[in-house]
Amino acid sequence: MAELAIPPQEESVVEGSYLENLNGRKGITAWIFSTDHKRIGILYLIALFSFFSVGVILGILLRLEMLSPGGKLFSPQAYNALFTLHGVVMIFLFVIPGIPVTLGNFFLPIQIGAKDVAFPRLNLLSWYLYVIGSIVILTALFWRGLPDTGWTFYVPYSLRTTTGVTIAVFGVFIVGFSSILTGLNFLTTIHRLRAPGMTWFKMPLFVWALYATAWVQIIATPVLAITLLLIVISRVFGLGIFSAAAGGDPVLYQHLFWIYSHPAVYIMILPPMGIVSEIIATFTHRTIFGYKAIAMSSLAIAFIGYLVWGHHMFVAGMSQQADFIFSFLTFLVAIPSGIKVFNWVASMYKGSIDPQPPFLYVMAFMVLFCIGGLSGLVLGSLATDVHLTATYFVVAHFHYIIFGGGVFIFFGALHYWLPKMFGRMYNKKIASWALVDMFMGFNLLYFPMFVMGYEGMPRRYFTYLPQFETMQRISVVGSWILVAGLIVMFVNLIHGSMKGPRVGNNPWGGTTLEWSTPSPPPHENFETEPVVTQEPYYHEEALTK
Repeated sequence: MAELAIPPQEESVVEGSYLENLNGRKGITAWIFSTDHKRIGILYLIALFSFFSVGVILGILLRLEMLSPGGKLFSPQAYNALFTLHGVVMIFLFVIPGIPVTLGNFFLPIQIGAKDVAFPRLNLLSWYLYVIGSIVILTALFWRGLPDTGWTFYVPYSLRTTTGVTIAVFGVFIVGFSSILTGLNFLTTIHRLRAPGMTWFKMPLFVWALYATAWVQIIATPVLAITLLLIVISRVFGLGIFSAAAGGDPVLYQHLFWIYSHPAVYIMILPPMGIVSEIIATFTHRTIFGYKAIAMSSLAIAFIGYLVWGHHMFVAGMSQQADFIFSFLTFLVAIPSGIKVFNWVASMYKGSIDPQPPFLYVMAFMVLFCIGGLSGLVLGSLATDVHLTATYFVVAHFHYIIFGGGVFIFFGALHYWLPKMFGRMYNKKIASWALVDMFMGFNLLYFPMFVMGYEGMPRRYFTYLPQFETMQRISVVGSWILVAGLIVMFVNLIHGSMKGPRVGNNPWGGTTLEWSTPSPPPHENFETEPVVTQEPYYHEEALTK
């Protein structure tokens, strides 16, 4: 925490904040040409949740098809196209950029006492690349029809289909460069721009999580870029790298794709884990138990995550020795995740817990993430994975980890930091009830998929046997409940950010640097440079426990 005392609760002062037009421009140009990291974070936030809304609508359409067997709404081709677009939008345009480009952009510099990121113009360029890549992906909708390969673009079908795969793949290629630039910017910012006195082990754990994530972004993303570029070259010039008929190897594509895409799972989940630590420290009024262990576990997850891609390919024809090694590494990567969960629970022990909406989101995350994580170990075991691979069990596991883990905490983080971002508070009671609605709907939607997958229901099928009809209908109803909760939550947050009551600079009693600034933060974050003198989660009341 800085030597500057955290200001008492007072009326927010908007004058001089990043929300004002301070660069001589007005209207939208004051935003899209701004290099202020806070404005860029807001631009990302608007874009991401626009795509999230599209992904949710597509997901609802996919579920409606499952109300009864037989393919009543869509043809098989159309169904393939819908789940491909759903996956591409949700994975590449929402979840992977997700927290780093929005809340990371907004709060990383403030949490380390910096005025901005290291390369503000590069930060703006990364947003432009994201927008351009997104437009290119959506262009594929009108080029030759919706891509129908699945979001993984598996060969050889992605080389043979006549749909707009080339355009979609090239769009993802461009978005990948946005991710690389963001990671490079964050690494440089953390290394070079920390406030005086902020040593490595005085950084907030959210910053540690972004640091580990940035390494994954700059090391793993180029592998995906090269792989996707090879698909484009193969389709345009007839290159046979992945074609068995031309002497290539389709399994090579799977290796290259998952060498990136499994580390990408940790791009999706490491930042939420950092936010969990922030919220628990604030609402339990306790220092984090095992701070260094949590920080190092983030780096361990990022490092081991590079080595486990083969567990996606147990039935692809690898050697038995490779299967054993990848299975062992899959179980190994669960250890640092377990360290985090243990330390979070220990941090709550004997804490003065204040169950505000952000903390309730953390509790929902703990339940859903543990279900997703334990089901992942079932898939990481060779014997059970052979039975469950390419079934609804995998779909359920993936959504419990990414949606139940990453996205729920994204929502919790918005509830946590929205008063700081806009200086206004949402309706807390509505926020809590929306969470209950979403939690119930989520479990009704995805838990039946575990049962269906165990019983042999294949994923990505547009129809199913009558024995699965009851579970499918429960899942469909769950999707309706989940979407109702999402609508209530977003309306409440948007209304709160625009019309909610003013709040003070530190409404939650947080101890990290962002709570020592005005709400909303000023243009360059701090009126005077902060000097850090103590641990980031120092709570005096914790000393008496």
